[in-house]
Amino acid sequence: MSQEITSLPAMFGRDVFNEAAMKMRLEPTVFCAWKNCIAEGKPLELWVANAIAEAMKQWAMEKGATHYTHWFQPMTGVTAEKHDSFIVPAGDGRVIMEFSGKELVRGEPDASSFPSGGLRATFEARGYTAWDPTAYAFVKDGSLYIPTLFFSYTGAALDKKTPLLRSIDEVSREALRILRLFGDTQTKRVIASVGPEQEYFLISAEDYAKRPDLRMTGRTLFGAAPPKGQELDDHYFGTIRPRVAAYMKDLDEALWRLGILSKTKHNEAAPCQHELAPIYTDANTACDNNQLIMEVMKKTAEKHGLVCLLHEKPFAGVNGSGKHDNWSLSTDSGKNLFKPGRTPSQNAQFLVFLSAFIKGVDEYQDWLRCTIASAGNDHRLGGDEAPPAILSIFLGDELEAVVESIIQGTNYKDLEKSVMRIGVDVLPSISKDTTDRNRTSPLAFTGNKFEFRMLGSSQSVSGPNIALNTIMAEELKWFADQLEGAQNFEEDLQKLICQALTEHSRIIFNGNNYNDSWVEEARRRGLSNLRTTAQCLPAYISEKNLDLVTRRGIFTRTEFLARYEIHLENYCKILHIEAQTMIDMAKNQIFPAASSYTTTLCNAIAAKEKAGLSCRAERTLARRLSETTDRLFDRCEALEERMTSLPGSAQEQSVYYCEVVIPAMDALREEADRLERMTDKSYWPYPTYSDLLFYL
Repeated sequence: MSQEITSLPAMFGRDVFNEAAMKMRLEPTVFCAWKNCIAEGKPLELWVANAIAEAMKQWAMEKGATHYTHWFQPMTGVTAEKHDSFIVPAGDGRVIMEFSGKELVRGEPDASSFPSGGLRATFEARGYTAWDPTAYAFVKDGSLYIPTLFFSYTGAALDKKTPLLRSIDEVSREALRILRLFGDTQTKRVIASVGPEQEYFLISAEDYAKRPDLRMTGRTLFGAAPPKGQELDDHYFGTIRPRVAAYMKDLDEALWRLGILSKTKHNEAAPCQHELAPIYTDANTACDNNQLIMEVMKKTAEKHGLVCLLHEKPFAGVNGSGKHDNWSLSTDSGKNLFKPGRTPSQNAQFLVFLSAFIKGVDEYQDWLRCTIASAGNDHRLGGDEAPPAILSIFLGDELEAVVESIIQGTNYKDLEKSVMRIGVDVLPSISKDTTDRNRTSPLAFTGNKFEFRMLGSSQSVSGPNIALNTIMAEELKWFADQLEGAQNFEEDLQKLICQALTEHSRIIFNGNNYNDSWVEEARRRGLSNLRTTAQCLPAYISEKNLDLVTRRGIFTRTEFLARYEIHLENYCKILHIEAQTMIDMAKNQIFPAASSYTTTLCNAIAAKEKAGLSCRAERTLARRLSETTDRLFDRCEALEERMTSLPGSAQEQSVYYCEVVIPAMDALREEADRLERMTDKSYWPYPTYSDLLFYL
């Protein structure tokens, strides 16, 4: 055991060309030039890129790499890669291994088949990748992976990383303005920090292969509830089964080698459901790492005869999977700006950042809702397992009392002075975890960060963090614009914080978000309740949101509208695939299985009658099977008919799928699940929920 512990530091980041590796392999002048590029945001000179490329190639080849790839994040939600070998012909039948600064810095993959939302025509195939020097290269599966941005021939962003980096720069720029007002002249950069927890299911690969719905859609489209679900709460934080523990051990080691801070692992609430949580780090690295985590999870599962399911709701009747996005802002010296201080000035600064966040979430609640919208997440949000579709912020009793005292200008119970004046009176020390954790809240303050709990388990975390960064930058600008020219800083500061909290306190809710009464209360407060993806996506491109992202330089108008089109198309395509898969399974496997079993029962009835035996049970079951099979057939026909009547535009289709196709799918499933409960297991064509959830 001690040997394993001592080897972990040596294992960590072993396959990453990180700062330590660069410092060891680069000339001091090259290393310093790279550091200055990172610190000042300036482009690398070619001689620096060439030196880094040569050192990177040698390092990668020592680790067995023969190829390199520009690793990027197109708008598919997953990563993409094209591998080129290091070999170059030497002219005499031999080859040499080369990798130049030009090849490091820029690539030219074919962009024709990636979603673009109209940013380019199909025949406009040219796309470019550009090295992100703030993200470390790494070796995996015999290739050197170089994190890159992805953009079109015209310079339009075709990926998720480019706007993320823009938002990171924006929130840093505006946060620095606030820090300067409070006398901080040392901080050079404010860092958006993120830690996305990741939930997932593990099932047997053998059972997975027998379920067309899992293979085609990632979730079970049919499945009757098993005798036992998660009622006993015996899986949550329970003993990890040996097969799963072996998987988790290999997963941790694979992630540690890639420099990913995998910290926590445990069983989640549903059977076969688990969670991995990393230590949170800068937003760019965290988003890259989460994409790698999802990929490594799936590949590691294959080695153990398992399949890792990342769908938000792979099984009806038990909890689905999400990822909790822990978000905060810190200085480059490590000071968390959402951590209350012990001096009046520190507490006043904390209240500026807190008020800005509250104001921003209230003003742009619809955009935040849209960033986590998907066909899969629609199954999860609003159940007793995930926050509802209504955005709200949980502060905890103590901090909410402080906010209320500022709004009312009244006493705070722990203060001896009569009125809290920010920057004069001492805000009480607010320690971490002073209140019970509200797991029903979409956005919960947890002592020094906010936990955004609405994200779906399969999605890239870039979109939600782009929104959080951008919203925060906008609101910090609002404060800075007025405070920089203030005649009386403390008085104006007091007024601005009070104004922000007074006008936007409706977004604060410390109660039970699962309670039906909250829906009515939220409506009374004027909060939006966009329950489905089809309902909320039009809000994505509201003029208010378009104005924000273009004014802040996060997206061009065309880039933002393109993402709306991609979200719409993705939603419609997913539901189209699910509906077609249901029809195929019902017609070609479920109907024949039920019919075959009914025939067996009828033969048994005939044999019993001939022998003069009672067959009341068989008759009753055969009749019920026959009636249910007829209804299954009718509902399958109804779903097919609805799939032939799709409207023209993507927006109209999304509403049609939501309001017409999904109810037809639910009706078909109802009859199929009823048949499953009546059909002899030996006839049923698929592994059941009992097999899938309680086998490992």
